[in-house]
Amino acid sequence: MTASTDFATVLERLRDTSRPFPSASLYQLSDLSKSDLAALETVWTDLPTERRHNLLQSLNDLSEANFEVNFEALFRLGLEDEDSGVRATAIRALWESEDPTLIAPFIDFLQHDPDPLVRAAAASGLGRFVYLGELEELTAAQKGRVEDALLQVINGPDELEVRRRALEAVSYSSRDEVPPLITAAYASNEPKHRVSAIFAMGRNADRPRWGEHVRAELESPEPEMRFEAARAAGELELRDAGPALRELLDDDDTQVREAAVWSLGQIGGDYARRTLTTLLENTDEEEEQDFIQEAIDNLAFTDEVNAFTLFELGEDDDAELFGLEYDEDDDLEEVDSLDGDLTETDSDDEDDA
Repeated sequence: MTASTDFATVLERLRDTSRPFPSASLYQLSDLSKSDLAALETVWTDLPTERRHNLLQSLNDLSEANFEVNFEALFRLGLEDEDSGVRATAIRALWESEDPTLIAPFIDFLQHDPDPLVRAAAASGLGRFVYLGELEELTAAQKGRVEDALLQVINGPDELEVRRRALEAVSYSSRDEVPPLITAAYASNEPKHRVSAIFAMGRNADRPRWGEHVRAELESPEPEMRFEAARAAGELELRDAGPALRELLDDDDTQVREAAVWSLGQIGGDYARRTLTTLLENTDEEEEQDFIQEAIDNLAFTDEVNAFTLFELGEDDDAELFGLEYDEDDDLEEVDSLDGDLTETDSDDEDDA
């Protein structure tokens, strides 16, 4: 097939490796027609590996920032690439796709790709389908196939990075085999495995089982563990973790601070609201203000959902479901005294988390 006139110009820019590919042209790779996609396929393998990799990474970054673009056809093209780095990037870029036709190739990558980075990316990518299976948006056969493949890898001899990503992916599952695997990972002597266990606890959504471990790791000396614990506290809606999350707003690590902000928005309640409001009032940078405001908006949504659910349950039913047994009064006084003190500490250690 022949490319359209405008797209022929895009292809020429792709071929011209003497210049960076123009950012404005990225948008022309969205929602490709069959003829334009076929034309791209004819030149794809002739592009330098670095060009292919950088292009997919740029498209992934753009798709995360702009939900109106759709580069899935190009990401799928990357799945067939001869370079393992391009394949891994393509798999990661498809993280949001809910198309079950991706299950088979992802399992194939997980089981047979020679590069562990590709196998690890495939394991992470399958997590989306475990989640969809729990929502009953996949057939029982599809759900079981994904879970079985991940469990086989976790219990197998593959490299740690692949096994830990498989654990994180399968942790959405309600299968009986999953909690013991998370417990075993948390007891591991491998720090990375323990980090994945905390990540998995948040996804597993079993507050009574995992809450104590997550609370403890909010005070971990390791930034990566604090980061995952802060995220997990939000996912588990550990309302009594509010004061510990507030302490992390002064953490030396930027990503830990951001995780604490977002999780305060997830747990909801007056303490979290007043903490975030105080933080917003004492933050000058516009990007940080936007992030904090998003967390506050999410908090409002969380509180609405919780209030509706408690109304459905009735006053005397399980109010502990949302941690409402936690008395915030004393800690609210602490928040009131923090005005002017909730300022962000600069850090150059963003890669620690």
